[in-house]
Amino acid sequence: MANAPTLEAIKYAKGKLDLLDQLKLPFEFEYMKINTCEECWEAIRKMNVRGAPAIAIAAALALAVEATKKESEGGTGDAAKEWLMTKLEYLKTSRPTAVNLFNDCDRLIAFVQKTSGDGAAVLRAYIDEAEKMLEKDIADNMAIGKAGGEAIVAAAKAKGRDKVKVLTHCNTGSLATARYGTALGVIRWLHENGKLEHAYCTETRPYNQGCRLTAFELVFEKIPATLITDSMASYLMATEGIDAVVVGADRVVCNGDTANKVGTYQLAIAAKYHGAGMYVAVPFTSIDTKLKSGKEIHIEQRPADELTCINGTRIAANDIGVWNPGFDVTPGTLITGLITEKGIVTKAAEGAEFDVGAFVAANK
Repeated sequence: MANAPTLEAIKYAKGKLDLLDQLKLPFEFEYMKINTCEECWEAIRKMNVRGAPAIAIAAALALAVEATKKESEGGTGDAAKEWLMTKLEYLKTSRPTAVNLFNDCDRLIAFVQKTSGDGAAVLRAYIDEAEKMLEKDIADNMAIGKAGGEAIVAAAKAKGRDKVKVLTHCNTGSLATARYGTALGVIRWLHENGKLEHAYCTETRPYNQGCRLTAFELVFEKIPATLITDSMASYLMATEGIDAVVVGADRVVCNGDTANKVGTYQLAIAAKYHGAGMYVAVPFTSIDTKLKSGKEIHIEQRPADELTCINGTRIAANDIGVWNPGFDVTPGTLITGLITEKGIVTKAAEGAEFDVGAFVAANK
């Protein structure tokens, strides 16, 4: 099957960055022009751009746009380094949970520190390095799609099934990455290779990324799919025979505990009960080997009006309290496999913990 056209959340040319405004989807298709790091910080914070890989790439390229304009100013290499590192530290403050942003900004800071030359040379080197992130993300996503698709097909074949039914949560496709996607990239690979019977996506309350974004991508690419509410997932597994749940990740730590969009944890519990595989699609940039368990992950609390209002209209009773974590943490013991661009991270036994650090060290 020929590859279908995919959406682009990030459009970049030297000195120019446009981000697809995902708050306006699916009813309006409009790009935001990003000229400064401050504009990008706001876009990340307000979730005009979202998805762990996409926000890291957007941040790096926003600084590349500013650096392109600054090239002609001259100056010393040390001054350029200080300017770049200050901007990168600032961009890290936009959202706290997605580790890609921190990993990539820290990697770029280390790169800048080692760069030599005058101000213009330092800025050019940074621009070149930031631009490489787009190309690498697409290649990594396609590798994740293939690895995950093959693992799910193999597990289904062992049960006598040739095609699979897959459930996904939130949005992990072209809109959350440079292109192709992580978890949705797995579904895309299954479809392209004639192995997908049907895909299901949750609406993903309270921000409706599944309803607004994933459903939009699935329809755009003509992938057979059905939308469900978050509360229907367990009954769907019981009645439709879901083969696998595949989700993305904002942060995976050493033992496999996974921070992802809130609602992932309950899907993992339901998958375990119903005998469905529970897979997390995670590029190396979303892995945090500094943390030992999910108890150490800082979970972002989102504004109350995301839960109490829809499109600016209040639907909840006035004065009701709101608890609105943007993410939850799924224990690694509930996860079947971690799908990376280097292959599948597995466990020694059912219910055991992952040794993610060892896998990363062996595949650097």
